Amino acid sequence: MLDTLLPILIFSALALAVIGAVRRIRLWRQGRPARVDLLRGLAAMPRRYLVDLHHVVARDKVMSNTHVATAGGFVAAAVLMILVHGLGLAQGVLGWPLLVASAAMFVGSLFVAKRRRNPPARLSKGPWMRLPKSLMAFSLSVFLITLPTVGILPAGTGSWILALALSAVLVWGLGEMFFGMTWGGPMKHAFAGALHLAFHRRPERFGEGNRSTGLKALDLDDTKARLGVETPSDFTWNQLLGFDACVQCGRCEAMCPAFAAGQPLNPKKLIQDMVVGMAGGSDANYAGSPYPDKPIGEHRGHPHGPIVAREGTALVDAETLWSCTTCRACVEECPMMIEHVDAIVDMRRFLTLEHGNTPGKGAEVLDNLIATDNPGGFDPGSRMHWAADLSLPLMRDVGEAEVLLWLGDGVFDMRNQRTLRALVKVLRAAGVDFAVLGNEERDSGDVARRLGDEATFQSLAKRNIATLSQYRFQRIVTCDPHSFHVLGNEYGELGGHYAVFHHSTYIAELYEAGRLHFAPWKGGSVTYHDPCYLGRYNGEYEAPRNVLKALGIEVAEMQRSGFRSRCCGGGGGAPITDIPGKQRIPDMRMNDVKETGAELVAVGCPQCTAMLEGVVDATAEVRDIAELVADALVERSADSGGGNDSTRTPQPVAEARPVVKEVTP
Repeated sequence: MLDTLLPILIFSALALAVIGAVRRIRLWRQGRPARVDLLRGLAAMPRRYLVDLHHVVARDKVMSNTHVATAGGFVAAAVLMILVHGLGLAQGVLGWPLLVASAAMFVGSLFVAKRRRNPPARLSKGPWMRLPKSLMAFSLSVFLITLPTVGILPAGTGSWILALALSAVLVWGLGEMFFGMTWGGPMKHAFAGALHLAFHRRPERFGEGNRSTGLKALDLDDTKARLGVETPSDFTWNQLLGFDACVQCGRCEAMCPAFAAGQPLNPKKLIQDMVVGMAGGSDANYAGSPYPDKPIGEHRGHPHGPIVAREGTALVDAETLWSCTTCRACVEECPMMIEHVDAIVDMRRFLTLEHGNTPGKGAEVLDNLIATDNPGGFDPGSRMHWAADLSLPLMRDVGEAEVLLWLGDGVFDMRNQRTLRALVKVLRAAGVDFAVLGNEERDSGDVARRLGDEATFQSLAKRNIATLSQYRFQRIVTCDPHSFHVLGNEYGELGGHYAVFHHSTYIAELYEAGRLHFAPWKGGSVTYHDPCYLGRYNGEYEAPRNVLKALGIEVAEMQRSGFRSRCCGGGGGAPITDIPGKQRIPDMRMNDVKETGAELVAVGCPQCTAMLEGVVDATAEVRDIAELVADALVERSADSGGGNDSTRTPQPVAEARPVVKEVTP
């Protein structure tokens, strides 16, 4: 009886899965066109799945092994089941691998069931709670019906009642595994996820050591193109595909600083809202954590309706989008490699460029950038007042230098002027041939772009590129990770290609070359805060730590450090839009510092310095790496040997007298 039923059941499930796949693809294709290499993407999919994606999954060893057993067992069992029980091919030979695959899947499903007994808060529940049972039903039924095939049980074992019961269990498993995969069950991520990896919006992310973090430019010359994303169908089709690949694991939710602070953002919920909008409907069936203080069931939309409505019900509230610090913690943690930040900025672009709807001081900052080329609205001619006594060489005078020192808009901030003076002292101690643009330098455009004002960003970028093209230099060095990122990763699309170094990387290079010498560290315990735009955006974690090690400092690492560092709350224009929450992000970060017992937190970003120093009752001093290096500089005596040993005769390096000037905007 099973010999007759099995092919019917298997190919019926496959037919329904194909119909569902066509329907699903039509949903994705509502999005705008996107150029992808179909054949190359499909060919690269196995490696992207088995290597690139698995590197992220493998951060949780237990779930990594569970995924290997469950997913690997399912893929092998499904293919072999079709061959053995659907087509009747090589049953005696292929039956044994089918037994092994279904058994491995069953073992994996036991671990899934264990995890679902008391799931972490970040995991979605609802339909996901039935997934372990469905996995067990499929794997166990396939295992049992295969036993007679390999001769372990006699052919025709059991009655027709047993055969029907076994077929019913198999139908349950087939329904979840095949039908649900394309029609919208918990297994949907397996189908959408595989194609998402093949047709990813950023294929350059794949490959060992690769990363792609720069925002993609809008074509502002195309008068017919919409400026940003207003409706779900305004996303590209492969972005919609990426949203549909979400497995609702909640890793993004657990890492999001805005969610932890009680602001109205949950990256997992945001992605699921985009799926709701793509298919049409409401979020009433969402079974995960809501946006803080926003009940489930209040949001609805459809493919061609507004994501953020000025009046009435919409998919997302504007304050949800403005809560994001663009720290990329969600993207870094996502096992499906979904690009949350790209989507958020795309939606911000529409709100800013089409509606002029930027909250807080956003509109004022954008107006300042347009009028004065800096977000504070300061007199552009006062950019070099802080360095009146330093006699910094200007590019317009020298024309050529080894290093172009990019100062950034920290020149208008008295606290960051101390960092810049320290960096100048370090460069001069190392004998670096450097120069600055002076008043020719403009804001890099980072904050304008993150606030969605692509037009102002491109205007600033193109003028900076035109200025830089007049001079010759080998590299750009800056102490601002935001400028570092934009100059190095986002100017290229507009014609500006430069070798850009963060000051910590360059200082580490100078030390290794024997051009800097330090007195031994005599301070207290130190921890280090990884800036998002240096670490997650650009993968630089070691250079700052190497510099601190060269100073004789043993870093007391925070629990959340490296690629899991907690954001300071200063990125993405968040301090400007200032969306309220239950607590402040920098306060949470300083609590992380407090847990280490460190007396000092070393930083490498002006934004991080400002945010962390703004914490009331902080237990640790905040200092930039350049300041620590400048304080430790010593000159070597003429009779000391080479190398960076600690036996040299210390000769303090002189520093110019500080001049601090108030600058009126």
